[in-house]
Amino acid sequence: MQTNFDEIINRKNTNSIKYEPGVLKEMFGSEDLLPMWVADMDFKCPDVIVNAILERATHGIYGYSDMDDAFYDVFIDWNMRRNQWKIERDWICYSPGIVPAVNYIVQAFCHTGDKVIIQNPVYYPFSQAILNNGAQVIYNPLVKIENQYKMDFDHLEEIVKDSRVKLFILCNPHNPIGRVWSEEDLLRLGEICIAHDVIVVSDEIHSDLILKGHKHIPFASLSENFAEHSITCMSPSKTFNIAGLQISNIVIPNANIRATFQTILENNAIRHPNIFGIVAQKAAYGEGEQWLEEVLEYIEGNMDYIDAFVKARLPEIKFQKPEATYLAWLDFSGLGMDQLSLEKWMHHEVKLALDEGYIFGEGGEGFERINVACPRSVVVEALERIEKAVALRR
Repeated sequence: MQTNFDEIINRKNTNSIKYEPGVLKEMFGSEDLLPMWVADMDFKCPDVIVNAILERATHGIYGYSDMDDAFYDVFIDWNMRRNQWKIERDWICYSPGIVPAVNYIVQAFCHTGDKVIIQNPVYYPFSQAILNNGAQVIYNPLVKIENQYKMDFDHLEEIVKDSRVKLFILCNPHNPIGRVWSEEDLLRLGEICIAHDVIVVSDEIHSDLILKGHKHIPFASLSENFAEHSITCMSPSKTFNIAGLQISNIVIPNANIRATFQTILENNAIRHPNIFGIVAQKAAYGEGEQWLEEVLEYIEGNMDYIDAFVKARLPEIKFQKPEATYLAWLDFSGLGMDQLSLEKWMHHEVKLALDEGYIFGEGGEGFERINVACPRSVVVEALERIEKAVALRR
């Protein structure tokens, strides 16, 4: 492994949301916490990206910029090579992030009172985007069977009959539970939605962060019909730890759907990307693959460490190793605390800043989402803090 992921890099005084003392104080009531909440990595991004940005920075002029052929080509080649998905350049729209894109999508395709389906517990900005833009959230809750989350297709077939349902937001891989949806799952989901003229918005921001034994399948790659009824959201931001550069690729094969989305982008004055985001995407997709394979191996090691630690030393806590992402979803319900008590215990006794499970919606109560894209020593410290606090409750 060429990269030293064990290195501790001080992120304080860098305007990092995860580490900013004022943010920790406001969010968690204390600055004296180990922060493992915001979904960015504590690893330096690949040298190829750093060097490309440094080279561009030396030019000294940072005016309005636009995407060039190479920007599109590396993204298209990446998806063909890794996902066997052939994307046409015309399908790709720029957005400064996937969360903004989801907001623009709701604005584009929903009138006040229209409905959008999401599968809770799920990434909480989805519901915020729906509600903030005048639509209604309809839940198609995931069901847990033998410690594995599954889609409830029978329930979906009932709620999708409502003519006010316009969108289904799919999270694939799923955040926070870490599922990589199978071809069978995606086919059934797509058939149900398309039969009722519902557009599938597939958030695939974690699609490069697939752990061993699993394979990501882009929803739109399954058939031309699926592609024509879909919007796929992708970005190098999670993959290469460049979220602050605000670059994402929204893939829309259907010309009419794409034109409607582009009108909303124009209405919101979304035109030119961050110049360093352009540079970073070209370097990342063009030369960053070796680094990605290394970071995936390291993250897998962190997940294995958690799995072994919890089984051996924390029997009250349940953990199902994820199939993707660097987000561990731990079940603390065995400790017998309500969500408020668990939150206070985590902040004041354990001294960890995590994402509380309940913020992801119904079904998340009693869980904690832990970001393990960090040196293993940090994972060890976090688990030992939990172990000590649990011991005091026994």
